Amino acid sequence: MNEPVSISRATSLSRPASRASRHGSTISRSQSLIQKNIAAHDLRPSDILIERFTAWKAIVKQLISYFEGIADIENNIAREMTKLAGIIQVPFRSGNQFLGEGGLQDIFYGIRDKTRAIADQHANLGRTVDGSIVQHLQKLKAEIKAHIKNIQNDTGKLATAVAKERELSAKLIGDLSTNVSIYKNTPLNITAKTDPYVANQAVFRQLVKQVHTENALQKSLLLTQASSAMFEASLVQAIQSAWATFSEWRTRMDNSIGELFNHLQTDMSALPPDREWITFAAREDHLVDPETPLRDPQAITYPSKDDPSVLPVHIGLLERKKRYTRTYRESYYVLTAAGFLHEYASSDPAVGHQPLFSLFLPLCTLGPPSPSSAKSHKFHIEERKDGTGATNSGSFRHMKDSLIGRGHSTGRAWAFRARSHDDMMEWWNDIRMLCARYLVASEQMERDGPVLAAVRAAGYTSDDDGEETEEGSSIEEEADDDDDAIYVEARDLADGEGEETGPPEYSHGPAVSARDNGANGYPVRNFLTAGPRRPSADGGARRSTRKMAQA
Repeated sequence: MNEPVSISRATSLSRPASRASRHGSTISRSQSLIQKNIAAHDLRPSDILIERFTAWKAIVKQLISYFEGIADIENNIAREMTKLAGIIQVPFRSGNQFLGEGGLQDIFYGIRDKTRAIADQHANLGRTVDGSIVQHLQKLKAEIKAHIKNIQNDTGKLATAVAKERELSAKLIGDLSTNVSIYKNTPLNITAKTDPYVANQAVFRQLVKQVHTENALQKSLLLTQASSAMFEASLVQAIQSAWATFSEWRTRMDNSIGELFNHLQTDMSALPPDREWITFAAREDHLVDPETPLRDPQAITYPSKDDPSVLPVHIGLLERKKRYTRTYRESYYVLTAAGFLHEYASSDPAVGHQPLFSLFLPLCTLGPPSPSSAKSHKFHIEERKDGTGATNSGSFRHMKDSLIGRGHSTGRAWAFRARSHDDMMEWWNDIRMLCARYLVASEQMERDGPVLAAVRAAGYTSDDDGEETEEGSSIEEEADDDDDAIYVEARDLADGEGEETGPPEYSHGPAVSARDNGANGYPVRNFLTAGPRRPSADGGARRSTRKMAQA
């Protein structure tokens, strides 16, 4: 008796539990049809379609953003091109500098107008993309959203019904198993409703209903798949149409812009390069005539240009002995009427515009020139502090003492060498006219024959066989004979002490009488026979002072 009661209690308890669970799960079944209540593979085609067209919606959205960007770019280009057109200011503000017609101004008119036309082309393309293509793609996006909604509505209801039928079928099958168990265990406790036959009939009817619902869902899915395939094809065609429209408008714009630029190129290349200048030169009166000759600096006249003091007395090349290396260096020298011997780096005034070395000759003593038989054609100039010196200091010994720092003089001495004896005599004759005093060598006796041969055999050499060794000079020292050279005063100060003398000038005129001032203001010696200032054509030097005194 206890077992049937327990069985009936179990049965009675299971029914209220099943009823409560049935009422409590109504909402949850409608919310989670695919994930919980049914198998995933049965309703997966619907989910796949939804996911696919959701991806299509994202693609179309990207394409919309792309074309919106193109529209913005074209509109920005249109604005910038309009600004560029405003840069060209025509007509020109520079007065009558350019032609009004048929010149550069007409080309600039074309540049401005065609730039504005190019800006209009870009603006038209931007408006077309924004108003046609972007709007078309936005409508396409809305259609995709609607199609996704239709898939959800059509298959969703059927999927809900299938889920309900499957749940009911599972419950009836469970009840059938329970009734069969009661029948086998407690056959006396079975009722008409719990009869396994009746329960089986209910299960069969429910399975038939479930199968019909599932078949309806399958048909709906097949229709949805077919419509989705057609809809996707229409999506592709719509995108292709949008891109074809953009390409057509873009090609049309590019062709128009290309034609505009070609016209600009044609107009610019058609302008002759010299048209503007020919017209400008024809109407302008202040341009320089191309036939005007260039000015010659030598033809310039200015005050004191031809004054004797600015003309060089002698110019040419000389070699000056270096003080420490004892080697000669050739330079360009200029002897001026003011009494200066200037050394320049070059004869080109642009290179040597300032003298490298200058010697004021009125305060110097000029040494005798080397004879014509000497191997080196040189002379010496000694600097004197007082400018007068002693009257009996004209020998070679005193000259040597002054050069090496001994004797009465405290000045310096310089040795100069020329390329030839004639060139040296020209320099020497011009310099002696400007020095305070100069030395004249006496005539040397020609020694030859057995005496000269014996002297040379004994190991003695003449004075001209080698170069000098004294620092800063190259004077060959003679024997202790003070009469070998005679000191000659270039300025005779005996007469007219305290008299004012004229400014130093130099003239290449004939010799003047003794104690007369020359053209340069310095007194000159009275020679009984006025010799030429420069050597004769046969190369002989001037006669010595002693011979001239004997004449």
